[in-house]
Amino acid sequence: MIVAAGEVLVDLFPQYQRVGGAPFNFAYHAKHLGMDVKFITRIGDDGVGTNIFSMLEKNGFDTDLVQIDKTHDTGRVIVTPDSRGGHQFEILQGAAYDHIEFPDKPSDVSGGGAIELIYFGTLAQRTASGFNQLQTFLIKRDPATKCFYDINLRPGNFSNENILASLQKTDILKLNDEELDHIRAMFRLNHDDTGLSRWLIEHFAIEIVCLTKGPAGSAIITADDYNSATVPDFEIVDTVGAGDAYAAMLAVGWLKGLSFKTILSMATDFSARICRIKGAVPEDPEFYEPFLTQLSGAENA
Repeated sequence: MIVAAGEVLVDLFPQYQRVGGAPFNFAYHAKHLGMDVKFITRIGDDGVGTNIFSMLEKNGFDTDLVQIDKTHDTGRVIVTPDSRGGHQFEILQGAAYDHIEFPDKPSDVSGGGAIELIYFGTLAQRTASGFNQLQTFLIKRDPATKCFYDINLRPGNFSNENILASLQKTDILKLNDEELDHIRAMFRLNHDDTGLSRWLIEHFAIEIVCLTKGPAGSAIITADDYNSATVPDFEIVDTVGAGDAYAAMLAVGWLKGLSFKTILSMATDFSARICRIKGAVPEDPEFYEPFLTQLSGAENA
């Protein structure tokens, strides 16, 4: 079982809107890739929240874990495309997900089942309450439960205290090259990317660091191994959510015991396919069929 915790929101593009938020995107993908997923989040008692609730219900999520906030609106992000094919994000403050009330401990969510992985990020920790509640929730996990920290730093919405506390609980760390630069400056180090990744592994007892570098590809780094993958040329429609798709395939592949080479290949392909659609998640479940077939074949190989 995977537990994903954090924000779900609506991305407001110039001409359309899509449901998003890294934990939601991750949970949605992982569930459609065949995993048992629980998603802890909070939405507003508004039209956007109603649509999100219906979407989660339709896709088989346990909506008992979706909290309804009578005071705060569902999270919103104003997304503006930039000249490089990327996007600028204006994340509005005072969102419902800032007020998630976490269960006392992860086992309260699982219904008695074993939790293999808890996925979390940084945005839902931007308030003191969000930070304290999530960190306490993680502390109370079973020792066998792994933590996947998908750092996702958004300017003005994190602190180094958030990052440090989260790294101390991390087994799998995913970040991009800009976020690695922030950590390099944060700890006043001058290591190269691989050296810094291995410093994090040693210093925080992390098992895996996954570094994504946009068009330059990605790498999975451990204490004694290094694997990398390049990105094929393809037509990009929308890059929003590509990293979340990558994270989902990384987590699923790792839980299924696939090789790092296979995981990198599948995660690269999956995130590239997401870049060919509008928004972060596909509306048609048939989108996942080729990847389910690949996962089944790789797992049985």
